[in-house]
Amino acid sequence: MPFSLPVPVATVPTHLLYLHGFRSSPKSFKAQRLAAWLAAQRPDIHWWCPQLPPSPREAMALVMEGTAGWPASTSAVLGSSLGGFYATAVAQARGWPWVVMNPAVDPARDLAAYIGEQRAFHTPEEAFYFRAGYIDELRALDAGPLQQPERCFAIIAQGDELLSWEEMAARYAGAQQHVIAGSDHALSDFDSHLPALLHFLQLDSNAPASTSA
Repeated sequence: MPFSLPVPVATVPTHLLYLHGFRSSPKSFKAQRLAAWLAAQRPDIHWWCPQLPPSPREAMALVMEGTAGWPASTSAVLGSSLGGFYATAVAQARGWPWVVMNPAVDPARDLAAYIGEQRAFHTPEEAFYFRAGYIDELRALDAGPLQQPERCFAIIAQGDELLSWEEMAARYAGAQQHVIAGSDHALSDFDSHLPALLHFLQLDSNAPASTSA
């Protein structure tokens, strides 16, 4: 089905932060796809996709400390699933534009069933323990009512097998939404939606600055 392109951000970003989801990593398909595109098309942009610790409080501390010196007017944050929840918290705290992809709306509720030992998707040989106390940490990070939701681009798949697309659409009601009829939680068809994401960030027609003399 055809999609209308989102209204792009006011300023082309120089710094991009990507936050992965629960049990995921910087090796996620979407993170790798974006990193490869930026390396090929916009190597001038500073890209950071950190490995987030299981503790939500520690994850947010890592992100806020790591981006403390980033320019306020030319930074943006992207997040998938639980990373979308984190990205919303970062964007609201920093005033940045943001992109969420099948974002977790109430992870404190949804992840309560995952308390205990977990295995990472991309490195299943590595185990970590998701503690009961992390649920309260998630509640503390809820951003509440969205400020300037029009500066958010939400990619939502009706075929998401883990999260309710209706709940996502309601949470990001004031955002620019790209609702997909089908797909899945991982957005396996991410390449089909990458052009809209790049357009929102004003990266679809911006070549890197020349470094030649």
